Amino acid sequence: MILLTMVARVADGLPLAASVQEDEQSERDLQQYQSQAKQLCRKLDAQSPERCTLEAGDMSFHLLISQGVCYLSLCEASFPRKMAFAYLEDLSNEFYDQYGRRIPTVTRPYSFIEFDTYIQKVKKSYVDSRARRTLSSVNTELQDIQRIMVGNIEEVLQRGEALSAICTKASNLSNMAEKYHKDAKYLNTRSTYAKFAAVAVFFVTLIIYVRFWWL
Repeated sequence: MILLTMVARVADGLPLAASVQEDEQSERDLQQYQSQAKQLCRKLDAQSPERCTLEAGDMSFHLLISQGVCYLSLCEASFPRKMAFAYLEDLSNEFYDQYGRRIPTVTRPYSFIEFDTYIQKVKKSYVDSRARRTLSSVNTELQDIQRIMVGNIEEVLQRGEALSAICTKASNLSNMAEKYHKDAKYLNTRSTYAKFAAVAVFFVTLIIYVRFWWL
């Protein structure tokens, strides 16, 4: 489920539009998450990654930055990341078509609050179970979902680390894991070759010994 959506200007973190889905069933209080979303938007800079996921307990913040605007959603951790970023892509295309020229000039928070109507419409299509099955079968132009950096919201907000730094660490860890996998594969290959070589040496030695003995 998509519980919160926010659109903000990257240059100064000014919120431009937002939409909140009250979750009455589990009585979740989204005010804390709204506060975290605003803080997160204020920490964005030119070095922030275009796509990033920040884990927040049983929730996840997904961020997409496009043409100077950040599109953020709060989803349950079980909600597919591919779907979350496809949803943000839809919002970014429509938002820029409607307000692209006005984005740099507005000074009031939530100047485009009427965009909530479109957010609700798109969100419904991604939350509906049938629509999700249909959308998941469609090929999108999103980059490989495994390459989207994953961090933790606490590292960004409580420790004051920049989002770009968190994602750089995640990228380094990913690269290290990939290098470890390649090294392990290489060592396994060498071990296999060594075993074959040992067997070959044994048989060659045996053949030479037998021929020498019988001669």
